[in-house]
Amino acid sequence: MDLTLGIIGAGSIGTVHAQTAVRLGVPVARIWDIATTKAASLARATADARAAASLDELLADPRVTAVIVATPNDSHAEIACRALDAGKHVLLEKPMALSVAECDRILAAMARTRGRLQMGFVYRHAPAPTAVKAEIDAGRFGRIYHAKCSMYRRRGIPGLGGWFTTRAKSGGGPLIDLGVHVIDQALWLCGFPQAQRASGAAYATFGPRMRDYVYEEMWAGPPRYDGVFDVEDHATALVRCEGGLTIEVNVTWAGNIPDRQLPDGVALFGEKAGCRFTLLGDEVILAEESSGAIVDRPLAFDSKRALERAFEAQLQSFQNVVEQGHSPQASAEQGRDVQAIIESIDRSSAEGREVEVAQR
Repeated sequence: MDLTLGIIGAGSIGTVHAQTAVRLGVPVARIWDIATTKAASLARATADARAAASLDELLADPRVTAVIVATPNDSHAEIACRALDAGKHVLLEKPMALSVAECDRILAAMARTRGRLQMGFVYRHAPAPTAVKAEIDAGRFGRIYHAKCSMYRRRGIPGLGGWFTTRAKSGGGPLIDLGVHVIDQALWLCGFPQAQRASGAAYATFGPRMRDYVYEEMWAGPPRYDGVFDVEDHATALVRCEGGLTIEVNVTWAGNIPDRQLPDGVALFGEKAGCRFTLLGDEVILAEESSGAIVDRPLAFDSKRALERAFEAQLQSFQNVVEQGHSPQASAEQGRDVQAIIESIDRSSAEGREVEVAQR
């Protein structure tokens, strides 16, 4: 089965997926968005693509063998299930859904239809994490016992008052927006151990005072001061996994932290070696021991066009899923595991105690 795409969602991320497909020569047959003008505009910019008048029309097109779901979070589960039921394979943008229950609904649809779904954890394919993963798989880290991961934005609340800051549509704030990336990174690099317990705290400091929020720019904006802000703008957590691994998570959309003084990235602490890297970084240095001495060893990798190449590698991986029957590099089950951690951190914050992570 050759890969011919339908792209669902013509916003910024849908546009990135369409541009990636064009660069790789992967055909895009149909594009649909609830905003018909957006779909038409993206279709005109995408070779041989046509805008679909409805989601049903896109899913009924026999040329479309697989879809990319790049819509707001609250529609992920519904659209993924409809696509699977229509016989399409699915590349689903993060987060998998709004809740573990919705993730389980998607897994049930996969079992019912035998369709394949790959999660859009694009940073797994970036050059720096790929280089680190190769070292881990070669045994150079030994047992990794702790991972510290963070993503910070000084003034980065997206679309204040819009769907990003409305829990019913987004599922949360920076925890589900940014944390999903670094939690997946830590689990993937460490072999995806089962998370067991989580202790977290979430804060809403800047968002609720919408008219007093000072910012330099706002992506997904402009602000809607008559809108909703009922999510966190900062979250911190400690996750305990089987085998003793702990994962520390710190994410924020807004904080009084000087730029780059608390850098984004993942730090890994292993018995034999450790490192810290940014997801799209151009340098990784392994801290290790050699011949009785402490040494720093830089890893060699090509960091040019890091994000573009990550999206290309992700689509090529999905192409292998559809055309060759390969197992998804980022599976739906792993998407569900990440969602379970996020949900547990939210619950821990609300209840003020450590809680169990929902198991599959």
